[in-house]
Amino acid sequence: MAGRGDPPEGPVPDPGGGEDEYRSVVFDESFVRAARLQEFSAEERMGEHSQAVRSRPTWREARSGSRQALLLVLLILLAFGTAIYLGVRNPYQPPVDQRAEPLRITMVPLAPHGAVPGGEPAQLFAHSPAAEYRTGAAGINLPVTGRTTHFSESQVVAALTIAKDYLVASSLDPEVLKGATVRPARLLLDPDQLAQFDQSVEASLDDGRHAVAGWLVRFDPAEVALASPGIRVQGTLRFAETATDMLEVTSDHTFTYALRPAASGAGPVSGASLFTVHRETHFRFDLEDLRMHRAELLASTVQAGPQACGTDPSGTLHPLLAGERAPDPGGAAVTDPYATGRPAVSSLCGTLAPSAQPSF
Repeated sequence: MAGRGDPPEGPVPDPGGGEDEYRSVVFDESFVRAARLQEFSAEERMGEHSQAVRSRPTWREARSGSRQALLLVLLILLAFGTAIYLGVRNPYQPPVDQRAEPLRITMVPLAPHGAVPGGEPAQLFAHSPAAEYRTGAAGINLPVTGRTTHFSESQVVAALTIAKDYLVASSLDPEVLKGATVRPARLLLDPDQLAQFDQSVEASLDDGRHAVAGWLVRFDPAEVALASPGIRVQGTLRFAETATDMLEVTSDHTFTYALRPAASGAGPVSGASLFTVHRETHFRFDLEDLRMHRAELLASTVQAGPQACGTDPSGTLHPLLAGERAPDPGGAAVTDPYATGRPAVSSLCGTLAPSAQPSF
């Protein structure tokens, strides 16, 4: 009996001698994977406009894609490494902060001729050269600015502003004037000068380096007090570029204070007197100073009176008050602290010009 798959007359004889002509073709797994065409599954062929087969990338194409990806990664790593190298070895690093020089100080007390005039503060100011001066920080005006060869206008303005801030902190702050603190002025100094400043405050010396009066205006609260909070101020600020990375500012200001004896109390003031301090201060700024809002003080020249020439000029100022007299200064040069320009420093003591005193 013939099998179910054979025809009734029996199996059809094999024309090739009984062997399958495709038997030698082996469709193993490696052959299937290497095929360029791959048949979609039955589910994939059911989709609209679907094709029966899809193309598969060849081994060469896959290898080429891997190489491109590897090359992209290498380029990214190279760029990152180059950026780090240039950041470490950048030839255009900002200039190194230069060390500040010690401050040079010149103190000139101005002794009066005769007794010191007294009266009410408003009356004294009205009859003195400070009558038209502005009050407080309003008297410290910034000049018309512009850029220099190596400093922008904003950098010039920054230097002038720091200089003004220092003058306000060291000459107008009531707490600084009465010796209660030095912090407002100290915060504006270059760190290289802090040791010199601290020594000047703690142990003043008349050596041209450590006189506290060269740094700030300070009175002995046991001797005098402000008779009026309104301090009259007038002066100028000038700037100049002295090096490619250095800017200097020169301040030339006169400060006039109405003072009274500390023992007179806080009642109505009728025995006040005027005390004048002419300060010329040279500031220096490098780029780091401008960035940190601080100043280097190069030189400070102070003329102050009325006060006796025999007093120690290194510490607090010792004003002569209303009705007091000073010993005859002899042939000391007559000096007007209200005069503009560079102060005269030909002697360690001067005579206060009569025109600098209130006249009635």
